Amino acid sequence: MRRSVITSLFCVTLLTGAAAPATGAVPTHQDGHRRGCHATAPHDDSGREALRIAEQAKEELDLNSVLLRVTEDGRDLVTAAVGESMTGVPADPAMHFRAGSVAIAYLGTTLLQLVDEGEVGLDDPVGRWLPELPHAGEITLRMLASSDSGLVDYVRDPDFVAALEADPFRQWTAEELVGISTSQPLWYEPGTNWNYSHANFVILGAALEKITGTRLDHLLEERIMGPLGLHQTRNGFTPDIPAPVLHAFTSERGTYEESTFWNPSWTTAPGAVLTTDICDLATSAVGIGSGRLLSPQSRQELLDPGTVGLGGPTDTCPATVCQLNTEARHYGMGVVVSNDWVVQNPSFFGYAAVQAYLRSNGLAIAVSTTKGRNTPDGNTAQIITNRIAAALAPDHPLPPEV
Repeated sequence: MRRSVITSLFCVTLLTGAAAPATGAVPTHQDGHRRGCHATAPHDDSGREALRIAEQAKEELDLNSVLLRVTEDGRDLVTAAVGESMTGVPADPAMHFRAGSVAIAYLGTTLLQLVDEGEVGLDDPVGRWLPELPHAGEITLRMLASSDSGLVDYVRDPDFVAALEADPFRQWTAEELVGISTSQPLWYEPGTNWNYSHANFVILGAALEKITGTRLDHLLEERIMGPLGLHQTRNGFTPDIPAPVLHAFTSERGTYEESTFWNPSWTTAPGAVLTTDICDLATSAVGIGSGRLLSPQSRQELLDPGTVGLGGPTDTCPATVCQLNTEARHYGMGVVVSNDWVVQNPSFFGYAAVQAYLRSNGLAIAVSTTKGRNTPDGNTAQIITNRIAAALAPDHPLPPEV
């Protein structure tokens, strides 16, 4: 059955001394030409259980691959790769994949750093830097980062979806993307409701460049990737992915086909279209979820900038779009906060990933998955993350809808 491309658009991943078979987990890193992340044997029962869950889910969900890293208070519990990148090519933890909406957490954190430094206020109107933007006097920096500006999400526009499906290699510009959203009426008065909109973060990226006078990729490197030690995480202005590459496949256009190098230019602001590896994703989960780059006040803003209580359907915004934010589960500034977990869960054309951090015990889970021919719709990395969370932190399970 044909799957719609739309299923990828909403972003709101054993070791013995002998070589493993091509479809099994990758052995401990021995390849001299590969640098960075490498597999480690489970260190305890928690690591063994996390790996068992990943292996079982790979078979159950017909996944090509699962990359996994779990840490607790900085201690590696397990780092592993199960399955294949391509036919006959084992998956490896050093392989790079698309990080998608993880970049949105970096945008929110960067904005809060500028607030800490007194450069901006969260309630400053974006028109101060982008005066030509429609509704620029009503929409604030806070509203962009917390996604309650009222802007239509361009990935829900049927014409956009049709164009993307017809040509997944197309290079989209920020002006084109924002134009799709701003050409339509606001779903609600800014700040009065909540909906995830990719347009918010394309605009926020442009505003951050204007505020700092620094190109966004350089800004994120200086303020996020560098300080957190994310040496395998980088922006791409083209569809290229640094080697070694985790390859992706999807059936969303009706035929099972490779989607590794489909163009991600539509996903967020230029300069924030990221690739990463599974070790960096786990490090990112800790760095962002702990708020270590922020003041105590900004850490609180990251987790709740005022979205609790916002959301819910109206005559102009359906329930599938305007969703209620509660204390138990709500949107922060580029992150989802759910049952004390701080989460980002990107999906992109055959790729799915999750970074999740439980603040109460320093538990970080990073999962990346790629699809097989019969993989179900949805973020399969989230399914695995939820199962690991239930096993390792039973008092703080992640609900299925995260």
